Amino acid sequence: MKVALIAHKYCGSKDETIKKTLSLIQKAALDGAQLVCLQELHQGPYFCQDENVDNFELARDFESDCKFWGEVACKYGVVLVTSLFEQRAPGLYHNSAVVFEKNGVIAGKYRKMHIPDDPNFYEKFYFTPGDLGFEPINTSAGRLGVLVCWDQWYPEAARIMALKGAQMLIYPTAIGWFKNDSDDEKIRQLNAWKAVQRGHAVANSLPVITINRIGFESAPYAKDEDDGILFWGNSFVYGAQGEELFMSDESSELAKVVEIDMARCENVRRWWPFLRDRRIDAYDEILKRYCL
Repeated sequence: MKVALIAHKYCGSKDETIKKTLSLIQKAALDGAQLVCLQELHQGPYFCQDENVDNFELARDFESDCKFWGEVACKYGVVLVTSLFEQRAPGLYHNSAVVFEKNGVIAGKYRKMHIPDDPNFYEKFYFTPGDLGFEPINTSAGRLGVLVCWDQWYPEAARIMALKGAQMLIYPTAIGWFKNDSDDEKIRQLNAWKAVQRGHAVANSLPVITINRIGFESAPYAKDEDDGILFWGNSFVYGAQGEELFMSDESSELAKVVEIDMARCENVRRWWPFLRDRRIDAYDEILKRYCL
């Protein structure tokens, strides 16, 4: 399976940003990509750095955006994983990953389940937690376990996708550093982020594909030009035993095609039958908020 990771900076407007995305998709398609994965909220800025009701206007074009990206998938003959701001109803919005089949038809949708609320990541102001559950999406490129960013930290989400037959885990992402983070803290954060997702690959014997934003985006009403998020890049692909198949750096634009041996992933599950040996009779407490 040839999978493309598309990552780039916000280009100052929706039109210019989409133009950049299209140029990278075209490059990936020419390199033989069958599945193309875009970063979180790829059409514009990461607008969750403040709480501003005007930003809800960004979701009004959801239906036309879906039509547009479906046409892109069809044009290039790829399965396309997008990340869009969805207005479902007045006052009801989601951070949604929409997957398009290579003929342009919507193959499925995932609404982000875990919603963060941290400085400069005020997502609870904008996004209603998803209600579609953890359901893999069937495509010609395989059965895709699509999750979004903050979902990365939760082994339960990855496990349920695996139990429902996902053949790979895909995480469109927007995560980065702040100027006041020390160098040591930056390293700890980045390493933890990589480690937890590598663990999902190993524990579930599935490849993990993560596509993170790059570049610095100023916070609205910033007190100085350094206030904002420096997205840390480091998009990657881990194989079914946690082996590194690809790792980008902190700042490079990507239209990277990575080949994943899906037959080998199946063999890993035969060698390491973790799902067989699960003690499902002893896991009731996982449904509690906390256990003394």
